[in-house]
Amino acid sequence: MNLQIYITKIARFMPGQPVENDDMESRLGMIKDRPSLARRIVLRNNGIRQRYYALDRHGNVTHTNVQMAGNAIRALCEGTLPVDDIELISAGTASPEQIMPSHGVMVHGNVGGRNAEVVTFAGSCCTGVQALKYAWLSLAAGDRNNAVCVASERLSAWMRASYFEEEAALLEQLEKRPVIAFEKEFLRWMLSDGAAALLLQKQPATDGLSLRIEWIDLCSYAHVREVCMYAGGEKNPQGELVGWSMMPENEWLSKSLFSLRQDTRMLGENITKLGREFFVETVRRRNLDVNEIDWFLPHLSSMYFRDAIRTELDGCGNHIPEEKWFLNLPTVGNVASVSNFLMLEELWREGKLVKGQKILLLVPESARFSYCISLLTVC
Repeated sequence: MNLQIYITKIARFMPGQPVENDDMESRLGMIKDRPSLARRIVLRNNGIRQRYYALDRHGNVTHTNVQMAGNAIRALCEGTLPVDDIELISAGTASPEQIMPSHGVMVHGNVGGRNAEVVTFAGSCCTGVQALKYAWLSLAAGDRNNAVCVASERLSAWMRASYFEEEAALLEQLEKRPVIAFEKEFLRWMLSDGAAALLLQKQPATDGLSLRIEWIDLCSYAHVREVCMYAGGEKNPQGELVGWSMMPENEWLSKSLFSLRQDTRMLGENITKLGREFFVETVRRRNLDVNEIDWFLPHLSSMYFRDAIRTELDGCGNHIPEEKWFLNLPTVGNVASVSNFLMLEELWREGKLVKGQKILLLVPESARFSYCISLLTVC
């Protein structure tokens, strides 16, 4: 296999203008027409100042997930690769808008072009990098000559007030115990929308920079941990997730089965601990010297976790100086599977990359505790 595969371009599509913190409820709506008592507390914890929603000021949808992915791909191909020449579309998302057909073929239908291989990764935050790994290995195996990896999210669809009516009864408790804001409304005031697409080719770009993919490692701890973040089901008393298709139809709405939920107790106890375990194993397996890293791009669900990750890395002898960290969570929000790609795109666009630099990506996923670590070289 020829593992010398390059990301030769990255493009993004963000819907509309950035939404400031005070404008969030005009897009997402207010529960029982009452302003949230939790919003400011959660925003203070997560450190996000603005984000993007595929919603107008009246809560009307402006773009679908598929349309945003298609727009990112068209921006990627402009002046680079005709859409008709795309051989593989590898798509990842945590927020598909239908059960079938797959998200990827819907994106292909939106983009057009010729017949092509299309694959879909649906899950949570790791799906974008899972799609990238499939595209990378397909080219490395000689199976395709080029590939487009696209990650896209329309998480605002699950953040509307109508999905959180049952939370209204907790508003008085939220006032007295701010921690409940984190447990119950954490996701609502954090997740946002957007898309990013990457072009993979067998040769570096003839003009400008490229990113050589050195390796991509993925790991799941689902065999030792139960579900932590979920939608489309409910946990039973034994901690097992029961899916919507196993539950009576009248409970789909009465139990808010299709809203996003998070067991924040499990999150706090496991997300950085297991991440440290995987990081140590990856350093050993890949003979990685973190002192050689020039940019560290950790996907954070909230700035709340920045110090926790730093503490875990320092504790296992893998200190990465603050000046090497790059985060854009405060300005683009948590876009799940798209987040790492948005960091890469911004570094590239802002002219911060220099040939020879090493970039380390880290993606923790709390759904059932999966992780990704990847190394890229600027060339």
